[in-house]
Formats: sequence, structure tokens, C-alpha cells
Amino acid sequence: MAATARPARVIEDIFGGDELLDIALCGNGSVRYEVGTHRLVITHPLTQELTSHVIAQIARLVPGAGFAVETGHRVLFEPGYHFRPTLDNHRSPVDTLAELVAEPLVKLMVWLPDSDPDAAWAVLRPELGALVECTWSAKRAPLEIAAIGVDKAAALATLCQDWNVTPSDVIAFGDAPNDVSMLAWAGTGYAVANAHDVVLAATPHHIATNDDDGVAQVLERLLG
Repeated sequence: MAATARPARVIEDIFGGDELLDIALCGNGSVRYEVGTHRLVITHPLTQELTSHVIAQIARLVPGAGFAVETGHRVLFEPGYHFRPTLDNHRSPVDTLAELVAEPLVKLMVWLPDSDPDAAWAVLRPELGALVECTWSAKRAPLEIAAIGVDKAAALATLCQDWNVTPSDVIAFGDAPNDVSMLAWAGTGYAVANAHDVVLAATPHHIATNDDDGVAQVLERLLG
């Protein structure tokens, strides 16, 4: 299985379909996607009312921030959102912030003018930390904000319970702050050598970088 911040619609492009995967937990755990059947379930939607409140607070506390939303089927972004994912072509511009919250959402994405998610969340946490989950996938990436309870570890635990798999039987790989809880929950967690500093500090097992096929090396050793 894959656990990713990415949307379900790009899973086949990245992983090559159901020969490799059965399930993908997308949107940092807010979406369960069955790869073979293309069935998609948003398990933890972010409500329009909460999203509007969060946008207003971020605009107040982080001047110059830009906003986009993932609906589960496409990305909507307003003019101030300057980060553009290159893999996903299902994205549409809107003219106003109000147009971003026309339906329940998977997550809110926040472009930061200084590209420093660690610093931005330090400012926002006192105001928003009890209302939403916030993570980011790289040192200079946008914030990714979801409903309370959205977490890769929680989604993985639910899936493993459905499959009668215990944590001790789970091996997980990760590189970004949104992987830390999953790597800690799994019986064995591996951080690639080029992972975020937070991930390397929290994960005792380190492997080669993704460019050096670190994950493949471990899988060959375990399964060969």
C-alpha cells in the first residue's frame, strides 16, 4: 500500500497500478483509494465553514499567503497561490477565496511567501492547532491542512485492523514530516538518507537516498 499526501488520481501514474498496490491512503490519510476498482472514499472531509475560518486566520497571521484546496477530484487555487504541482493536470483557477469552499474538501494548501512551513506553523499553531491537522511534505513546501484526526498513522492503523495485520508486521518508509507518526506506529520504520531532519531524528533506521534506490535495497534484502 501507499500512504501519500498526493491525490488518488495520480496513483497509477506514480506506482503503475494494481500490480504493485492494493490500496492507497491519499491526502495524508483522509482518502482511501482502491487501486484496482478506482473506488475513492473521503473518510475525513474538511468542512466549508471550518475551511473559511482557517483561511481567514491564516490571512491575518501570515500576510501574503496564498490558498488552494484539494476536493478529491481536482485542485482549485486562487490567484495568490503560486505553488503549482507538475504531475497533476486536474487543477482549476478561481477568482475569489469564497469559490474555494463550495464543497467539502480533502485538504487546504497554503503557499507561504517565505517558503518556510516550520516557521509559519509555529505562528499558526496557537490559533489553529486545536482545530485542524497541519503537515508539510518538504522543507520548502506549502502547508497542508486537514480535519482533526487526519494522519497517516491513524489511517494505516484502521486499514491494518481491517486486514488483521498487527503493527509488528508492518514495514514503512518515509522522508517527510507527515511520515513521522506512521514510521513510529509501524513495527519497523525506515527513513531515507535525504529525509527531513525531523524524520531522521525521529526514526532509528536509516537507508540510502531515494535517488540511490534505498527502498528497493531493503525490499530486495527482505524478499530476495
